[in-house]
Amino acid sequence: MGGQGVAGVVVLAAGEGKRMKSRTSKVLHQVAGRSMISHAVHAADALMPERLVVVVGHEREQVESHLAEVAPHVVTAVQENQNGTGDAVRCGLAPLRDAEGEIVVTMGDVPLLTGETLVRLLDVHRANGDAVTILTSVLDDPFGYGRIVREDDGDQVAAIVEQRDCTPEQAEICEINAGIYVFEAGVLRAGLESLTSNNDQGELYLTDVVKYARSVGKSVHTCVLDDQAQTEGVNDRVQLARLNKEYNRRLVEKWQREGVTVIDPDTTWLHASVDLAPDVTLLPGTSLEGATSVSSGAVIGPDTTLIDVEVGENAHVVRTHGSLAVIGTGASVGPFAYLRPGTVLGAGGKIGTFVETKNAQIGAGAKVPHLTYCGDAEIGEGANIGAGTIFANYDGVLKSKTSIGRHSFVGSNTVLVAPVEVADGAYVAAGSALTDTVGPGELAIARGRQRNIPGWVESRRAGTKTHRAAVEASNNEGTTQP
Repeated sequence: MGGQGVAGVVVLAAGEGKRMKSRTSKVLHQVAGRSMISHAVHAADALMPERLVVVVGHEREQVESHLAEVAPHVVTAVQENQNGTGDAVRCGLAPLRDAEGEIVVTMGDVPLLTGETLVRLLDVHRANGDAVTILTSVLDDPFGYGRIVREDDGDQVAAIVEQRDCTPEQAEICEINAGIYVFEAGVLRAGLESLTSNNDQGELYLTDVVKYARSVGKSVHTCVLDDQAQTEGVNDRVQLARLNKEYNRRLVEKWQREGVTVIDPDTTWLHASVDLAPDVTLLPGTSLEGATSVSSGAVIGPDTTLIDVEVGENAHVVRTHGSLAVIGTGASVGPFAYLRPGTVLGAGGKIGTFVETKNAQIGAGAKVPHLTYCGDAEIGEGANIGAGTIFANYDGVLKSKTSIGRHSFVGSNTVLVAPVEVADGAYVAAGSALTDTVGPGELAIARGRQRNIPGWVESRRAGTKTHRAAVEASNNEGTTQP
């Protein structure tokens, strides 16, 4: 990719975003798992700027805190009063006061804009020797956008006219300003000094710098972008949902072209940070989020959500919710499993139906197949945990660990009262409530001895359906009720 290396990038993100009707800054709303401002910074980074400035204003504490976490290389500048895009860029130039060369201005609410597009814009700027280059798009319905008014020869731009200031003839123009520019630093500074608020909104328009550049004989061209969605901004939740859907469509298509089978793209949702290998299969209703990675041959879904989960080769994950977990090669999970943070399932292991795990290390080939809570546990290779087993890890004050040895067997309906250890090659009888260590090769039985009381139904439930059934069964067996 050519064209990198600019003096600075200014990202405008100070707007209030009233139509979002949110206590959260507009640019912090997410598309494909990333905030819109994070998308903007990621695109700007493709230019390899010496300094990257984000202009903040409304809810600036939120935005600054977020940027410190996700993009610590960014510098912020504050626009105290919302007095138009020209004023916003003037604020953004404060940390760039000594910058010489090219300054790119972009927006914080156009999440589909790519770094490749910014690089192309910069390449056009350099190829034409421009003072200003404008990213534009041609729309069937340009209402609401600034129009590109060209010189008579149709080559260079004479001015950008905002919707409210358009003449009827200018309103018919379909080429619109995307709000993204490359400026020569000196022209930008001088142009900003020349701005007035003599317009319908009484604001300082950055677009008037174009008129200034032409008035001093400087060259201004456009870079026309066919992909209109890249220039679309977010002003309300309807637009946010639409761009989320479009971003996801592109993301799914990208992975399909890289060898991932997606059975139903309309019900498959991916975050931009997800990594998929060739020959992964995603079934309907799958949502992969955060830093989730899926290795070759794995099948995910249907109806599965994985957040920050690592899935090994040829694993199968069905109707499962998981977060901060690791699923080993050839392992099987679900249906209706819940993997909480700290779950690590070894190669060929199984977490089955209606099983919840948390902070559990489950060894290779080990199985937790049915109806189990497995928290704060270490289960050795090849061990089998019977249906209905409870790892009782919490005593109301402390959480403690349970350890199950290699190739051991825990019978159904067992309660393992932590801290407790079952050694390698041991058995725990079904129905036990285990509180002590079980040694290698031992069978632990921790339950009351069964006692049958003859005649109890006749004495306590005489005349009931149960009593009649017992009498009938006894007669059929040739015995009499005592």
